[in-house]
Amino acid sequence: MSETAASYDAGKGLGVGAGRSLAEAKSLADSLPGLLVEARRIATTVLAGWHGRRRAGPGETFWQFRPFVAGEAPGRIDWRRSARDEHLYVREREWEAAHTIWLSADLSQSMDFRSKLATVTKRDRAAVLLLALAELLAGAGERIGLLGIGDPVLARNAAERLAETLALRGGATGLPDTRRLTRFSDLVLIGDMLDPLAEIEAKFAEFSRAGATVHLVEIRDPVEETFPYAGRAEFRDPESGAVYLAGRAEQLAEDYRRHLAARRDHLAATCRRMGWTYLLHRTDRPATEPLLALHARLSDRTLAGGAV
Repeated sequence: MSETAASYDAGKGLGVGAGRSLAEAKSLADSLPGLLVEARRIATTVLAGWHGRRRAGPGETFWQFRPFVAGEAPGRIDWRRSARDEHLYVREREWEAAHTIWLSADLSQSMDFRSKLATVTKRDRAAVLLLALAELLAGAGERIGLLGIGDPVLARNAAERLAETLALRGGATGLPDTRRLTRFSDLVLIGDMLDPLAEIEAKFAEFSRAGATVHLVEIRDPVEETFPYAGRAEFRDPESGAVYLAGRAEQLAEDYRRHLAARRDHLAATCRRMGWTYLLHRTDRPATEPLLALHARLSDRTLAGGAV
């Protein structure tokens, strides 16, 4: 039995060659149009059961006038300022100008795994969640960005623009760069979180020092939770190519599940301690479940003016 799955230590591999990286980028670019359609369908499903809200604009201190961007709601235009010349302008308040909701999904090769118990790969589910959330947030007038990949945008077609950026840049791999984060930022971090815990904790410390609020979504294939293997089984790291051969895989099951549960509990406890949020999502469950939870949590924070 040969299966590409999370290894016993669940570490990410290194040393992906340029040819493989190019192939991964092309594969991602080819799949994104379909994933964007799926994301919009899921976002519409969520909105159908959600009482729409629009942020009233917490913070009354004037920040700046900026040019109106095509795709924004016309109600944002400051007509008095726009009447002075031939351009349209939007009046931004101080908190609005500072606040950005950053999105980041691990779309690396190790996420491109699907067992027979799931209908989608972890990578595709992460991409759909990211794009569907972008669709919802754009409709609510939020500024959205791909952390470490592109600049934030404030436009109704933000999800489409983010998909184009992912197609051009090949998507994010692993944990994102933190240089754009501020204390007014929210970060939605989506991935299987199978990097070494020391690396995850070091990155979490960077998020904390920046003052950002993190919303972590841990993606799991069902076999990574249940470990249903028995007999001779080969486990291969798709990034490093490392192979682990188990003579009797069923003997590993109890220790594996205990080890994975301990990792999950550690991440959840870290998020609680820092005032962040944590979600576990399995790819055999509907994508609407984590999307509803994320939408609710971000709505609550935005309506409260970004306060933790």
